[in-house]
Amino acid sequence: MKKKKQQINYKGFTLLEMLVVLLIISVLILLFVPNLSKHKEGVDKKGNEAIVKIVETQIDLYSMEKNQIPTVDQLLKEEYITQEQYDKYQASK
Repeated sequence: MKKKKQQINYKGFTLLEMLVVLLIISVLILLFVPNLSKHKEGVDKKGNEAIVKIVETQIDLYSMEKNQIPTVDQLLKEEYITQEQYDKYQASK
């Protein structure tokens, strides 16, 4: 009679395999996180520049409609700009 080969069926991952995967993920995170913070600074700067442009455009619109140059407070009071735009504009000064 032939002996049947004992077939061992390993299911799942070993601890070593899991540690290797976690190490790879950690290295990738360490590589990408510093780059994301650099991009955030650039995006914030461009956002502030856009807010300044919006307020300047609203100043031009106000002066064309009313023949006088407004303050930023007047623009807010007369709803030419929103409170959020006003706050960001004041912070960018």
